[in-house]
Amino acid sequence: MTRTGIPLRKRLLVRLLIASALIAVCSVAATAWLAAETTTRALREEQGQDLATDVDILAELSGYAATHPDWKGVGKTVRTLSARTGRRIALTGVDRAPLADSAPGGTSLPPRPAATVDPLRTDTFSRPGAQLSGTDPRVVGPYLLPAKERERLDVLAELRQRCFARAGLPTTVRRTPSGRPVLTDADGTADSGYVPDACADGKLNTSTPTETKALEALSALAAPCLRREGLGQAFPTLMTAPGKSGVESRPFLGTYAKPGQGEVTRKAQACFDTARNAQLDPYVAPTAELFLGGGDSSATRFDMSPANKAKIVGAAGLVLAVTVAVTAVVATRLVRPLRALTTAAQQPPERYVRVPVTTRDETGILALAFNELAERRERLEAQRKALVSDIAHELRTPLTNIRGWLEVTRDGLVAPEPALLASLHEEALVLQRVIDDLQDLAAADAGTLRLHREPLGAADLLHQVAAAHRVAADAADVRLRTATEGGPWLDADPVRMRQVLGNLVSNALRHTPAGGTVTLTSRRDGDDIVLQVSDTGSGIAPEDLPHVFERFWRAEKSRSRRTGGSGLGLAIVRHLVAAHGGTAEAASEPGAGATFTLRMPTGPAPDEG
Repeated sequence: MTRTGIPLRKRLLVRLLIASALIAVCSVAATAWLAAETTTRALREEQGQDLATDVDILAELSGYAATHPDWKGVGKTVRTLSARTGRRIALTGVDRAPLADSAPGGTSLPPRPAATVDPLRTDTFSRPGAQLSGTDPRVVGPYLLPAKERERLDVLAELRQRCFARAGLPTTVRRTPSGRPVLTDADGTADSGYVPDACADGKLNTSTPTETKALEALSALAAPCLRREGLGQAFPTLMTAPGKSGVESRPFLGTYAKPGQGEVTRKAQACFDTARNAQLDPYVAPTAELFLGGGDSSATRFDMSPANKAKIVGAAGLVLAVTVAVTAVVATRLVRPLRALTTAAQQPPERYVRVPVTTRDETGILALAFNELAERRERLEAQRKALVSDIAHELRTPLTNIRGWLEVTRDGLVAPEPALLASLHEEALVLQRVIDDLQDLAAADAGTLRLHREPLGAADLLHQVAAAHRVAADAADVRLRTATEGGPWLDADPVRMRQVLGNLVSNALRHTPAGGTVTLTSRRDGDDIVLQVSDTGSGIAPEDLPHVFERFWRAEKSRSRRTGGSGLGLAIVRHLVAAHGGTAEAASEPGAGATFTLRMPTGPAPDEG
């Protein structure tokens, strides 16, 4: 059909324009709706920012409580936070007694507190990485290291960092709230689990006198609880735990942390957590209620005025016009390569016309596929011509010999002696072999190759093939041997399988020098039967291996027939094996012989069928 015969509504350009117009209308409508929702979303984002600000306020006040025994002096911190965040901040005791307020005196509090500030129970403390075992990591109490112990640990940390560096492990020294230096890896996490032997002296991780004294006091506080739970005395150790907000050293109960003691460990750890809260309580400020003001949870929806509506309608019309114009230009550019493809497809097939690939979209992909198709057609045509030439070459030589001898015999120049008749018979057999091989390949290509499957023992198959080629092997002074592992069975055509292995053995005998060996083996590999024919001949060059199963291909470039064969045997092997659902492969090292491997599906033994 010509281009003018295509209905207007079905032309690609028209359909692209209609589709683009519809898309533009939908886009403009969606844009208008998004504009109406912009203000509401902005207000909601402000509310989200307020929530993040509230979390920061809570975190800073929890940090103050973690490092002060009372709330004296917190007023300055409250006023600073209020000025920075723009929020009203008020702190009261659990009895609502005022502690600090950024608002003027007499200002009423909000109806309910926003959070509870208790550094020993940070359940509402949602700052990522800062919540560890319900206690603010900044609460150190009696675990705070004096200056001398810090200096000694700093020296040990520097020595260990150098040792890690010598082992190829870069580290960074970070400090816990108690003042203990900790080595962290590149990700900022502590205690990666791997310590070079040269660095594992244990000095840096040993508790200092201050920490030991605090841990002993903690163990004494936990002792009554442990006795009530029926547990023995335990002494905790310090464990370094990483987090996004820092690194914390906290007591860890390792005595009961053994397989099968999960419930015991949980009870013991609960005792130590309770004791630790009691130990740290004198060092932190009392629990306080945090009140926040200055925010409004309601969001006013954006109400579009008539003027704004007129602007949006005008913008929509302009966007629509621009979209249609741009779409027309783009559609024209899209149609151009399609026209080139149509012109190329209408050319005579023997020209193998290619089209230029100017885009990377679907049209460009189509052009690439068209060019690849043209290349495949050209390549297949070249292969067809080469195949015809090869067939003519293979048939010409024996036909020429037969014709020549028949003519001289007819003219009385040569007597029809038995030797001459035997030679002519041999040439006729060559012709018959080539024709039979071509017929087998034609049937395989057409999918009409008939197989008469039956249970076939691999060992019997190898012995039959070896017996059929024993005379040829003895004449060539080549040893022919078989080897079978187990008794695998195939579901295959016995005649075709003997033909397959016979072709491989004949090929091996032709390329194995006197005194060499040709070996036939079979074994089971999972659900497959592996049949192999290997020889000790000169082998196949690596660049020739990909071509050994091609028709009429020989490694001898002169195409001489010194080694015999039609040049179709290995091609027939591949097709017959594929017809059985198997694969054929060749492997070789020059000078070390070649091995042809057939991988066939297994079949049931006769008594299993």
